[in-house]
Amino acid sequence: MTIAAIRKKLITYIADAGDNKIKGLYLLIEDEVNNDHKLNLSVEHLKFLDLERKKHMKGKSKSFNSIEAKQIIRGERKL
Repeated sequence: MTIAAIRKKLITYIADAGDNKIKGLYLLIEDEVNNDHKLNLSVEHLKFLDLERKKHMKGKSKSFNSIEAKQIIRGERKL
């Protein structure tokens, strides 16, 4: 089934569905959208980020503003 066909079926289904089904669909879709933005980091990654944050807060690591970071990414500036 094509995406276009699925969209048409969903539109028809939503138009005819009862309030409880609409609320259920909304919660399902909302949960899926919100979960797409969550990072699932391992314990090791979290420890690394915590250590880097502590170094940054103590002034023991370099930091860059957004313009400097873009220049570094583009190769226009060295670390």
